[in-house]
Amino acid sequence: MVNNKTYIEKGKGEPIILLHGLFGALSNWSSVISTFSKTHRVIIPKIPLTEVDVKEANLESLTDYVKKFVNKMKLNNFILIGNSLGGHIGLIYSLLNPKKVKKLILTGSSGLYENSFG
Repeated sequence: MVNNKTYIEKGKGEPIILLHGLFGALSNWSSVISTFSKTHRVIIPKIPLTEVDVKEANLESLTDYVKKFVNKMKLNNFILIGNSLGGHIGLIYSLLNPKKVKKLILTGSSGLYENSFG
């Protein structure tokens, strides 16, 4: 398993990218890693929520971070799973890059109902 400060990677096969939530961490996905890394290449980027200026900690810049990460890792046709804020980022990323994302799975995602609340 590759484990550094910016991402975790484990397994081989079809890539799955996991995006954590606002108060999440890479370790939140431990059971998912152990299950899916048997059949897939599981990749978890650390969303830089506390490492960027507050003005840069918005959906647009965080989605751009994921885009740059995906491009750096040369990923295509992957499964994207996002939890909470990670789901919101995943939703935006998928809408902007539909040819890259094979499947999108959202768990407790923000961004689904906020517009209906005015």
